[in-house]
Amino acid sequence: MPGRIPQSFLDDLLDRVDIVEVIDRRVKLKKSGKNYSARCPFHEERSPSFSVNPDKQFYYCFGCGAGGNALTFLMEYDNLEFPQAVDNLANSAGMEVPREPSRDGRDTGQREDSNKPLYALMEKVSLFYQAQLRQHSDAPRAVEYLKGRGLSGQVARDFNLGFAPPGWDSLHPALGGGEELQALLIKAGMLVQNESGRVYDRFRDRVAFPIRDRRGRVIAFGGRVLGDDKPKYLNSPETPIFQKGRELYGLYEARQTNRQLDRILVVEGYMDVIALAQHGITYATATLGTATSQIHLERIYRLCPEVVFCFDGDTAGRRAALRALEAALPSMEDGRQARFLFLPEGQDPDDAVRSGGREAFEQLMAEAVPLEDFLFESTSRNLDLNSLEGRARMSKQALPYIRQLPEGVFRQLMYQSLAERTGLELTSLMQLEVPPMNADIAQDNSVDGAESPPPYLDEVPLPEDEHSTETPPSFRHRPTPEGYSSLVQTAIALLLHQPTMARLISPAQLEGLDFEGSQLLLDLLQLLQRRPESSTAMLLGHWYGTPEGNLLNRLAGQERLIPATGIEQEFADTLLALTHLPGQNKLAAQVDKLKVTNYADVSDTEKQRLKELLQEKRARDAQRNKPAD
Repeated sequence: MPGRIPQSFLDDLLDRVDIVEVIDRRVKLKKSGKNYSARCPFHEERSPSFSVNPDKQFYYCFGCGAGGNALTFLMEYDNLEFPQAVDNLANSAGMEVPREPSRDGRDTGQREDSNKPLYALMEKVSLFYQAQLRQHSDAPRAVEYLKGRGLSGQVARDFNLGFAPPGWDSLHPALGGGEELQALLIKAGMLVQNESGRVYDRFRDRVAFPIRDRRGRVIAFGGRVLGDDKPKYLNSPETPIFQKGRELYGLYEARQTNRQLDRILVVEGYMDVIALAQHGITYATATLGTATSQIHLERIYRLCPEVVFCFDGDTAGRRAALRALEAALPSMEDGRQARFLFLPEGQDPDDAVRSGGREAFEQLMAEAVPLEDFLFESTSRNLDLNSLEGRARMSKQALPYIRQLPEGVFRQLMYQSLAERTGLELTSLMQLEVPPMNADIAQDNSVDGAESPPPYLDEVPLPEDEHSTETPPSFRHRPTPEGYSSLVQTAIALLLHQPTMARLISPAQLEGLDFEGSQLLLDLLQLLQRRPESSTAMLLGHWYGTPEGNLLNRLAGQERLIPATGIEQEFADTLLALTHLPGQNKLAAQVDKLKVTNYADVSDTEKQRLKELLQEKRARDAQRNKPAD
């Protein structure tokens, strides 16, 4: 079997192929300016929003957010695993795919490297569990449990429910036994080997829920205990074919049942998904023991325009909802919707649909809180919006969330809505620089503390008299270019569109920055220092399948925001601003309270400290602007 594919070969492959030819063989492209366009093959749309850039060799859909290079397109469009996509692309370019040997000198191709045996094995495990639900002597307990939850035999068959029998060694011998099979079952997460070397079944005396990927292959299991074992619910561990942060339980079944999905409901448990399906709500999915991720959301939005999150109405539920909000924001392209349904405390979707039926539950969904209302409600909780301070704090807490939104009409409307709620002018609001998002705002907004005010302060005249009652001039900042949520994102986007600019700065100059996204910027610069020939397509491929990769795809797709001229100067100015942020934040923090406090009420000590900081700033600026000898 094949070994590891060298990164240098992948870069060379992407450099040789033409993404326009690759995509045009599958989706008919039309010339549109310097790019090519088509209706997106990953979601239904009436007008083209899918764009292919022949110069930088990447594609991006402004409708669903799909993006990447020629390899990622083959993986997504042809449903290929990574090695198969590489082979396909290499064959079309007349190239032979090399393989790297292992460190011990042996060919890694001699080792089992394909996941096909794992997929085949997991299907056999699923069939075994289904058979046990019909045949095992202890199966009536599982059947009674399912009936007690109101499930019919039909819905149990639709979701291929099974029964993992009691006992420590049921699965391995039932599938044929042998050391090779045992090793594969351990690799698949179905057997556990403890520190003493003992091997036993992971799932015992549990209802078994097979978890399928988007192609319908069984990749993992969830199990609900029938006895007194803990935990009540148990998931497979992560394996070569199962990463729980990327999968949603019930998504495959929802796609099979619904020819076209108008919305997807995200709940928290397997039984919720199945109980809702039992009552005709066949578009529910559940996360697998993790918070909803941006990867989950991008997968959902490629299938439908709306997602409804369902949570308990208690504190824990609202905290989980806030995490879902944060994950959803970068995906909220125009035309997409997200809403939040909070059930009465102690009630889950299973309870709600069984007590009220389909119509009542769908009415609850119709009344779910829109994303914008939930965001503003969360950021204003426990604040007095009748006071200047309350409105100022709300703006500081809401802005980091709004700036996560992609450029578009929805983002502009959110700014406008915040301006109306706080009484601030829209232009001033959009130029404020604010701290990162605070995931605890839904818990407590009443704690006082220093907030990070706008950096990039202009020159401020020192007071003539330290007892002066004159209000000091306002502090302004160099605004973040429209379309990006931060200066870090601006730098990343510029670098993506012209990777050769990495030569303009040493990564060491950015070390120590602690802003959201600064590590990705540093990693990009370090990679480009090592491989200065890297293209946009190569960079997208390097981070494929990660949250950072999703951000890079989105920033690459916003090429119309890149200046036609002066891009190197823009990049240099942005990096210079970033490197001066830490020092300027001290000054900004000191004067932050002056925005809501009369200058005459500031203590003499604080005024003196302000003067010292302003003098330090002027000295730094003078040194920076000093002509070279």
